[in-house]
Amino acid sequence: MTVDWARICCARLVVATLLLCHLRAYGQSGPQPPCGITEPVPAYPGLGDRATVKAWSKIGLARDCKPPVCTGWTAEGFTTLVTTVARFRDARETQDLLRHIGSVSGFTGMRYWSTTHQQWQTLIAEAHALVGAFSSQRREDFAPGEMKEGAVLYFEQVDNLSGKGIYRLPIAENTADRLVFDVENVSTMRYLMVPILRLGEMQSIYFLDRESADVWRYYSMMRTGRNANRLIGGNESSTMNCAAAYYCHIVGIPTDQEPPAAR
Repeated sequence: MTVDWARICCARLVVATLLLCHLRAYGQSGPQPPCGITEPVPAYPGLGDRATVKAWSKIGLARDCKPPVCTGWTAEGFTTLVTTVARFRDARETQDLLRHIGSVSGFTGMRYWSTTHQQWQTLIAEAHALVGAFSSQRREDFAPGEMKEGAVLYFEQVDNLSGKGIYRLPIAENTADRLVFDVENVSTMRYLMVPILRLGEMQSIYFLDRESADVWRYYSMMRTGRNANRLIGGNESSTMNCAAAYYCHIVGIPTDQEPPAAR
């Protein structure tokens, strides 16, 4: 029996090429939130482990990355994209989490690690609910009964990075075991009169899923649009620390807990 070494070598080359392509494709795959039966990327860490905060800006996806359909985002590409994934213990019901999230005034004083100044600083100087998107009239914090599925709420906040802005807060899902909501700026933010974030250029989405009676899964994506001013959109370390601060606030952890997500 003769061995066709040329055919074997060719077959091995094909297999190696396919494997290399698969690995490259895997390495270039973007984040995947917990939608449907698809496993999330990154995966949830162990219960009790620190949240996994990951920046995706340097893996060749930024320019033309298509957002996952379940985010509801339509614009492709980003300047900065950060995911935060965690599991945490909390016996609260969804309505109690909603009450905490709807208390937007409670975001005032939230702290984060400033990579520029290398110290903990106040991220949110002020936050309050608004009557509507085109109204400067303040109102009380949002009650759980207002945060029904399909509701769209508005609030204003002043933060240390992008200044004063008005944001919309749509509630995408609200069940006993799952809460999905997103946040998007509806006003242009400026720094020294220069526009740094135009309408819809700062977006975040949050998925909270009940795993058991006292365990929740948390997945968030935070991004700036691909045309965002690099003054705000190109600092992925700051975005990572902001994302970590929001996670800590939502789940009830001190927002200036050491160590920060990025130094």
